[in-house]
Amino acid sequence: MERSGPDPDASDPFMSDSESRTTHFGYREVPLEEKASLVRGVFDSVAERYDLMNDLMSLGVHRLWKRHFVATAGVRTGQRVLDLAGGTGDIAALLSARVGGSGEVVLTDINHAMLRVGRRRLEDRGIVGNIRYSLANAEELPFERGAFDHVTIAFGLRNVTDKAAALKEMLRVLRPGGQAHILEFSEVRPETLRRLYDRYSFDLLPRLGKFVAGDEDSYRYLAESIRQHPPQQELAEMMRTAGFEQVHFRNLSGGIVAIHRGRRG
Repeated sequence: MERSGPDPDASDPFMSDSESRTTHFGYREVPLEEKASLVRGVFDSVAERYDLMNDLMSLGVHRLWKRHFVATAGVRTGQRVLDLAGGTGDIAALLSARVGGSGEVVLTDINHAMLRVGRRRLEDRGIVGNIRYSLANAEELPFERGAFDHVTIAFGLRNVTDKAAALKEMLRVLRPGGQAHILEFSEVRPETLRRLYDRYSFDLLPRLGKFVAGDEDSYRYLAESIRQHPPQQELAEMMRTAGFEQVHFRNLSGGIVAIHRGRRG
């Protein structure tokens, strides 16, 4: 269902990122209007190697994180789920099996190259019939209020320019009682693990990116973008401020990633 116009019930309970003149792109400060195109350039570069990129960044554990993320989301047969920044379709594939033939998964991404790769890979696996695709910006979704039972976003929120706007849009498109689920790299808690993780992220990962994918800069940006993403408690508070209820999070692998969930009242 397409969005018919601005939501008259929408509120603006806090200042969004778009009210600043600049924002971060990794550790660089860039004009606000340029970030989306810079991020698009990164993912244009890595679209065909995105799964490899995630394998490198997580040493392959991202596949286990994603399975746990979907398995614990409470998605049921016949429900309608929006998968934001769905990339190459890993989450959508798992969701498709859970909603069944009577349900629907809408896979979205702002990046055409990523969406094209995701669609091709899902179709190659025979995952068709209950998935449709939409080129969409998470900050301004083209769907009606209350259109979905669940909204998921995995490893995509940190690349959104205005996270506050994206959270409010996630809330808007959920039906009352619907849930949002966010899987994202987060703040590592154990100090020893944090030091090892930093060395891996900033020393080894860009080198692997250069050697394996011929793209050192994109991998360096991805490591930096993780450090710029709001840590667990801050993101939970942003969700509450956006209007979510029953917000909670769970750390996985010592906080390397965290799952945040919230409900629309």
